[in-house]
This record gives sequence, C-alpha cells and structure tokens, in this order.
Amino acid sequence: MIKGTKMPGADFLQLDPAQAGRGSLTAWLAEAVRDAVSDGRLAPGDRLPATRVLAGQLGCSRGVVVDAYRRLTDEGLLSGHHGGGTTVRTAWAPMSAPSSAPRPRPDVGARTATASGLAGVPPAPTGTATPDHRADLPDLIDLAPGLPDLSAFPRAAWARAERSALTGLASSELGYGDPRGLPALREALAGWLARTRGLRARPDDILVVNGVSQGLMLLARALGAQGLRRIGFEDPGSFGAREHLRRWDLEPVPVPVDHDGLDVAALGRTGVDAVVVTPAHQFPTGVVLAPDRRRELVAWAHGAPPSGSGRPPRRLVIEDDYDAEHRYDRPPVPALRALAPDHVVHLGSVSKSLAPAIRIGWLLAPAALQAELVEARYWTDLASPALPQLALAHFITSGGFERHLRQVRRRHRARRDALLAALAAHLPDSTAHGVAAGLHLMVTLPGIDDRAAAGRAGEAGVRVQPLSAHRMGAGPPGLVIGYAANTPDRLHAAVRRIAQSL
Repeated sequence: MIKGTKMPGADFLQLDPAQAGRGSLTAWLAEAVRDAVSDGRLAPGDRLPATRVLAGQLGCSRGVVVDAYRRLTDEGLLSGHHGGGTTVRTAWAPMSAPSSAPRPRPDVGARTATASGLAGVPPAPTGTATPDHRADLPDLIDLAPGLPDLSAFPRAAWARAERSALTGLASSELGYGDPRGLPALREALAGWLARTRGLRARPDDILVVNGVSQGLMLLARALGAQGLRRIGFEDPGSFGAREHLRRWDLEPVPVPVDHDGLDVAALGRTGVDAVVVTPAHQFPTGVVLAPDRRRELVAWAHGAPPSGSGRPPRRLVIEDDYDAEHRYDRPPVPALRALAPDHVVHLGSVSKSLAPAIRIGWLLAPAALQAELVEARYWTDLASPALPQLALAHFITSGGFERHLRQVRRRHRARRDALLAALAAHLPDSTAHGVAAGLHLMVTLPGIDDRAAAGRAGEAGVRVQPLSAHRMGAGPPGLVIGYAANTPDRLHAAVRRIAQSL
C-alpha cells in the first residue's frame, strides 16, 4: 500500500528534489530555474507556480521556494508583483525559421478529403480496446481503462476560456485555419511542453491534431509512402493503437516489454526501422522506460538502415506520451524526444487530462517529416476547429490547466487507493502493477483464463479488459482495470463482483 500524500516532484521543469544532493535545496531550485531560462524552456512572461503550490509538490517548506524566487528576482531573471504572481523577466527567444506549411487555396472547400480514419467509434489509441461486453445492464460498472474522471471536467473555467476566446476572435480567424493549428495554441503548447515535458520547440514545430489517433494516422500514411510496411510495437501494448496502425496498412511487430520497459535488444533483432513506445507510463504494464533503455533506444534510432534497402533514410521512434501528467508516487520523467529530436516523434493530447470530447492533440516530428505531415493534415480535414483551440490556449496561459491537473490528481489518487484497498480485501492473491501513475492498474491473477474471467465479470455487471487482448505473444494472464472514472464505493462494489464471479 502506498503511504503518504506528498508528490515527490513537480511537473514544472521536471523537478525532482532527490537530485538536489547534499547542498542547499534553495540553491538547487534557483539553479534549475536559471538553467530553464537560459536554455529557453522558460520564456519571457511565463508564469512560475505559486510558492505554496510548488513547495507542496516538492515536499519542502514554502520558505525554500520563496528564497529561490527572491534570489532570481534580485538577479533580474524574475519579476514578482503582488497579486500577479512571479513571471520570467529576461528576454530569451529561439531563432525563428521560415514556415514550410502549405497555404490554403480559395477552392479547397469543395475538393478536400474529409476521411480522418475514424469509422464509427474505433478502438482509441493507447489504453482503450474494443469493449468485450454490452453496456445494456442496468447497473454496469465500466472499468475500461483510458477514461479520466469526466465529472471533474472544469465546465465553468472552460466556459470562461471560450468566452475569452470569442471576445478576442477576429472575423478573419473564422475562415479556414492554418493546417498546423492556430498560432495562439501552438505558442501556448510550446511553453507548456518546455515547462512540463522538457521539450524545446518552436511553435512552428508543433502540429495540432484531433487527438493521438489522427496523429498515428498521419504518421502511418507518411511512413507508408516511404515504403515502410512493418513497425515495432510494445508487447503487451494497446490493442486500440495496434489495430489503428493495421487499418493504415502498417503491420505491428511485437517487441517484448519487461520491468524496465521496451526490450531494445529485442527491437534490434526485428529488423524494423520504426517503433511505437509509451515511455512515460507503458500501457498496460505501467512501467517507466528505464534510463539505460532510453539511451539504448536513442542509440538504436541513430543507427541508419542499410543503403539500397528501400527503407526510410533514418530510424524513427514514435513516442506516445501516454499518462505523463497523471503520476502520484514517483518523480516526473522528461519526454524522450528531448534526447533525440531528429529521430523521435512526440504525440500527446488532452483526452486523458481534460476529456476525449475536446479532440485536441499535438505532434512534434523531426524536421524531415514536418512538411509531409502538414500536407497530409491539410488534405485530411483542413484544420482543427478554431474555438476549442483558442479556449485551450487561454486555459493553458491563464494557469487554469495546471490548477485542473492538480485537482484531478488528488481525485484520481484517492480512487487508485480505493481500488488497491478493494483488491487487497477481495482478491488478496492478485498483484497490482503500474500503481505509481496513470488511470488504470494491470492486475495479474495466477491460474486464470483472463478472457473467461473478463466474460464472467461482464455477466456480473463489471466491464474489464483481459490482459491477453493487449498481447500479440504469450504471457501471464491478468486484467486491465481503469479506476479514474468511478467513485471509491463503485470501485469497491466492482471488485467484490469480480471476486464473486471468479
């Protein structure tokens, strides 16, 4: 059982107090902020977390953060105003580069293809597989993974963000938008990703997409056009993402996952030149890609395929940043793309942090792929709707997004703890995996047929997914159980029904 309530680190700048060593915690924090300002992760005008909030996340006294901020203010790096928070004052900006995005033509409306690759309601990428049971029971408890606590959606704050977006919306912005996404959102995302995921990117490097599913579709089409037909895929790994790739004519090749994440040595033996990974929180096992494996994966990506092989000119890692924002008992880990931006595609969305219905995600690709992906996005559906993009931009820059994440983390953690308590009480022989982060647990149960167990649970009014549904090869049986979308009492009732059905 996890004890304590303090989070051992902050998403802001990926701060982990364990890295402070024996020196002053104040000096360590000041140096971390100073480094972020100098390398561009923090830009002029960016707001720093409130001292009380950051102190709570780091598990230190508020005075440590106050002193660090004061040092940096005295140096001229920060500016503090009563009631206005602390912001970056120094002027640093990356060099801009000319845009390669195609410009909409006046006649595109009548001839643009609109198929996004979604037919009805397909298996969503990472964390959601096709339901095995019907939702027609009067008291069905749905524990399918991949859904946040939708009741926590910040309706009032989102409505204010939409009103603000509409108030400042120029008439010219009601036309066909930039296929890369609106500049306001790409600028907000560039700052957000720098502060929370360690990614240095210009707004022009970001492609706004309708969720990770559309990002995978665009990548599959681009790689297929280069002659790639096989792609590495974690095993076990998301059934939904796997089938989505198959729908776009890429054949997933299984690569084993162990307690350190993707087995990079096994990846090298497959002969593939691209791989999809979930390094921040592997689905469904919940493991974090270990530091040694991260370095090995980057080294694999830098290895060029044989000349004359007809393969793409470089190897590619597709990083699905799944569940990176939902962590409870471990320090943050930076995005993999920060280690090799020329070889790693970074995919993320707000589906797990806000709601899937928002349909906003982002894709950061190596420069060699950017123009092709933007072109594909343009011919798919022109661009994402403007109003949700502007609302999300305002939600991020106003600090509302960060406040929302802090609130839902507390709710999700309480529900995680309730599920662990229920498992201990009703299924004491089970083992829970991926406890420290995410919205689901992988639960292994010795000596069961997990598909039959999921079927019996469904008959008892509980929807869960068998672990074997997410495998391509053999492996131990288990269940994948989502907890974020149900209250603690519903979780207890669900596990009791599962235990009785077994």
